[in-house]
Amino acid sequence: MPRSGYADLPLHYGKVPPWLAERMTKLGGAIVEALVLEYGKSEVLKRISDPMWFQAFGCVLGMDWHSSGITTSVMGALKRAINPLSKELGVYICGGRGKHSRQTPNELLRVADQTGLDGIALVRSSRLAAKIDNTAVQDGFQLYLHNFILTDKGEWAVVQQGLNDSTGMARRYHWHSAQFNSFLDEPHVGVCGENQGMILNLTDRNAMNTRHGMLNIAAEHPEKMLREIRQITMPRHHEVTVTDVNLKRLGAVLTLAHEMQTNNFESLLLLEGAGPRTIQSLTLVSEIIYGTPSRFNDPARYSFAHGGKDGHPFPVPLKVYDETIGILKTSIDRAKLGLGEKQQAIQKLSAMAQKIEKSFVPNPFFDEVLATERDNSYKYDGMTVMGKAQPPKLKNQQLKLF
Repeated sequence: MPRSGYADLPLHYGKVPPWLAERMTKLGGAIVEALVLEYGKSEVLKRISDPMWFQAFGCVLGMDWHSSGITTSVMGALKRAINPLSKELGVYICGGRGKHSRQTPNELLRVADQTGLDGIALVRSSRLAAKIDNTAVQDGFQLYLHNFILTDKGEWAVVQQGLNDSTGMARRYHWHSAQFNSFLDEPHVGVCGENQGMILNLTDRNAMNTRHGMLNIAAEHPEKMLREIRQITMPRHHEVTVTDVNLKRLGAVLTLAHEMQTNNFESLLLLEGAGPRTIQSLTLVSEIIYGTPSRFNDPARYSFAHGGKDGHPFPVPLKVYDETIGILKTSIDRAKLGLGEKQQAIQKLSAMAQKIEKSFVPNPFFDEVLATERDNSYKYDGMTVMGKAQPPKLKNQQLKLF
């Protein structure tokens, strides 16, 4: 996995409605708890520092699949969910957007008092990460969000986002302390997005002479741009299209959820009561927890778990969302008591989907799948920022009025 990376995202405005923010907090917190139980707290930082996983994670939580709002909303939800459990999990989240980012040093010092960590060193790391992406790397993006995530062992990750006023794009940067040795010796794997011309990158090894020269008030620009690595540049179109997802992987998930009876699988009997639509969501949540990095190169696919607040690819199905949260939380609570059978059942969902994927042949019915999800959305209390999803007949009657 790369040491760090970035994502370019169309800038979105507006707020996450309370009905979604509350659920994002519950499900996001449950997923992090599951990761800590299964792999340990270091894995949480490793996942968060992977731009592809982070984007897929935001989609599972119901955010618009390609928007800049994923960063602020996901980190806000995680901070609300994790910090009350920090002593138990050993994970802390500091900072945020705007004025909240400026509170990061004070928050880190409080964490240091609680854990015995070196607060001064943590504050220095936070400031250096921000300075690197805002000043030492001059790529046209100015930071407006900074989150510092750390464990009680001192390992840390940074997620920060900058804005390019001229293009209307936001860029997200990811850091992981375990993956580099020096802030001034290529702490990033790459910081190039779409080619926007020459950039100034004083962390490149070719800029060593430049750095020394600047110390002597004789600055010199680096000659080469960094190679492009670990890039996500999200398209400007809001809807989810057939080109945005891996149809073979998505088809396997839908097949598992809708064409096979779950009671045919002994391992899924523990999830009795979960209907096909909830199994679909649980399978994608399972992959977020147990999947390998190579599984996250089409983040839009994960929006088929709980849709998106603006209705793309379909309205957020609140009943399904709440069932998913309930099942995952129950599995975590039982695992803490040494009863991990439900957790194992959820883990097997992603394994089953991958098994089906090997022989699944994609078909040309993507638009029909989307239409079905939208038509059925009202059955699951579907919601968007515009209001409740309506039955197809009522929607058609409303359209005829215009």
